[in-house]
Amino acid sequence: MDFSNAHNVVEPRDDINRRFGIRVSLIESDPFRRLLPEQWETFHWFADATERDAALEDMRARHRYSRLGDAPAVRYEQIDR
Repeated sequence: MDFSNAHNVVEPRDDINRRFGIRVSLIESDPFRRLLPEQWETFHWFADATERDAALEDMRARHRYSRLGDAPAVRYEQIDR
């Protein structure tokens, strides 16, 4: 099935062939952690390091609609399988 917005896919697609990843987790001081399981994290997988690095740079960039002083409470880590 095709998706109109691939970034909204809930189930992983063909992650088996993707070796380069980004682990996303919350920082310890984020109050949102009380709403999620203690060790919550999610992963985004990519076919090559260049694609992963570009996505990581985009994820770490300041969101253009954020208020001044807002800072993401998310930790991004590069991982390889």
